Amino acid sequence: GSSLEPEQHSMEPPAVPEEEMPLTTTPSTAGCQLFGYVGIEAVLDQMKIKTMKTGFEFNIMVVGQSGLGKSTMVNTLFKSKVSRKASQPGQEERIPKTVQLQSITHVIEEKGVKMKLTVTDTPGFGDQINNENCWDPIIKYINEQYERYLCEEILITRKRKIPDTRVHGCVYFIPPTGHWLRPLDLEFMRRLSKIVNVVPVIAKADTLTLEERAEFKERIQEDLKTHAISVYPQEDFDQDPDDRALNDRIREKIPFAVVGADQEHQLNGKRVLGRKTKWGIIEVENPAHCEFPFLRDLLIRSHLQDLKDITHNVHYESYRVQRLSESNRPMLSPLNGLPSKGCPVPAPAQHTRR
Repeated sequence: GSSLEPEQHSMEPPAVPEEEMPLTTTPSTAGCQLFGYVGIEAVLDQMKIKTMKTGFEFNIMVVGQSGLGKSTMVNTLFKSKVSRKASQPGQEERIPKTVQLQSITHVIEEKGVKMKLTVTDTPGFGDQINNENCWDPIIKYINEQYERYLCEEILITRKRKIPDTRVHGCVYFIPPTGHWLRPLDLEFMRRLSKIVNVVPVIAKADTLTLEERAEFKERIQEDLKTHAISVYPQEDFDQDPDDRALNDRIREKIPFAVVGADQEHQLNGKRVLGRKTKWGIIEVENPAHCEFPFLRDLLIRSHLQDLKDITHNVHYESYRVQRLSESNRPMLSPLNGLPSKGCPVPAPAQHTRR
């Protein structure tokens, strides 16, 4: 009953019933036009209200020799007495034998926004004849704050908001010598730039002429590039083109030549913040006199949140990975001066096969 005629094959694909046709959707990148007000923009208001109620935390460290105006600079930054000297009035100021870190915490409020500011001073740094390993207490303090945050983070029942005592920025004061960087300055910034955001500044820049200041900045930039020292803002973390362009302009001005003053003077019928000399008044907030406004914009107005993000996502993350990797070893070894008996680091999970 089979036919000997050859079968005729059609080149057209067989028809598929309409209900069996696969439905494929392609994601659209075009914006969807709304026909009415939904209220999505109110999310920003919700975040703003919640953040204003919670407040901010910002921790800054100032490092430099005695007499470079570290306390005055911090007071000028926040326009309040947030930093004070360790010695009381009437007592002889003595140079401490070791670097004893002192932290002062204040709550600053401006237009309903609260910020918990912690200023850490390092009296005695670089004041001795033999400054060998004088940066060890500073490195130990920074790592202790990372360890404290890690201990709170790995708890089974932890707080909704972990207290953040990590150092978000370290302002390093360079003496206005007008020469090259000292070996102490290079070694400190080389070690500290790996664990914290370092912002170098030239202290008491009013002691240098404009030509000396420009030449000194070029020498410092050359030293940083020669010794591969990456100060903030780091080029490796520039992802957005707009941020890269802004950070390039900032890197051209680093280190900032700053002048600190916490007293106001009368000038042309208005009160200005500055230092009064025999030949005039050095206005702190005038970019033609010093670069203090650029430093304030970097630390507070434009890069404060970025300083916190890099501290959490880069410096703290590298410390956390290194600390947890040590838990795989039989015994924990000291890390950068930290004792081995720290917080209980969880051991890796062991899976058993049934």
